[in-house]
Amino acid sequence: MSLKKYIPYQLTQNSTLLFWGIHLSCFIAFFIDFHWWYVGLAVGSYYLRMFFITGAYHRYFSHKTYETSRWFQFFLAFMAMTSSQKGVLWWASHHRHHHAHSDLEGDIHSPKYGGFWHSHAGWVLSPDYKQHNEALIRDFMKFPELVFLNKYWQIAPVTYAIAITLIFGWPGLLWGFAIATTFLWHGTFTINSLSHTWGKRRYSTTDTSRNNFILSLVTLGEGWHNNHHRFQASARNGFFWYEIDITYYGLKVLSWLGLIWKLRPVPKDLMDPNNKTWIKNQVPVEEVPKVISEKQPETVLS
Repeated sequence: MSLKKYIPYQLTQNSTLLFWGIHLSCFIAFFIDFHWWYVGLAVGSYYLRMFFITGAYHRYFSHKTYETSRWFQFFLAFMAMTSSQKGVLWWASHHRHHHAHSDLEGDIHSPKYGGFWHSHAGWVLSPDYKQHNEALIRDFMKFPELVFLNKYWQIAPVTYAIAITLIFGWPGLLWGFAIATTFLWHGTFTINSLSHTWGKRRYSTTDTSRNNFILSLVTLGEGWHNNHHRFQASARNGFFWYEIDITYYGLKVLSWLGLIWKLRPVPKDLMDPNNKTWIKNQVPVEEVPKVISEKQPETVLS
């Protein structure tokens, strides 16, 4: 299946009208009274759901970096889906496909092959990826409640929108849902686009993943993307103490409460500055002949 760059159907397909409609609704904020608590509501709604995107969609359903009970698994899925980023099985299946083909021609959202817009949001809007590969998510397909949620994924964001409106009134719908959700979409999407084009690389990987402090704040720790692509099975993306990973801190709290357990750690050898997969320890291609010759024993002529 060929990758497509920005093309007209992303603006005209009925399935994308809600996406663009929510974007446009944000401009209503310029025509009504403003209060600073509206901003606080939007920020709180953004980060609450970002935690479940990163801690549930990504680190649990996509990579199984910890274990939990069946009821809390359902709760994680529902809360992640309030982000309006489609179904939990859809999300995790496509993410697993991404890791299997990261920055290769088969990657569904690589800026290298599809362009920046496609990697950022175009692929989500494309009808080409409306379905997901059930074989990639077979471990969670056995739970009928997850299959139901995935099929009727709209239930979660609609429930969230209604709840926040009932609690905070119309400002809740505009700032707590529409504005927060718009920023939440693009905050999440930066990991597919910017995290493969902007930042620094610690580890040598087969893709263009990068670590980015700013994006780690935007996404509660997902900005340590090069770390993640080096070892996907860790519950922690910020491998070192100075790499802020708020999602991991939240997961630790949940483990103390007994809601999740067996958080998978970062292998100690990967944190060793002398590890051979650190880019700084790798010999540049042009230096290889020199290094080889230096390692050869002197030839003794007899």
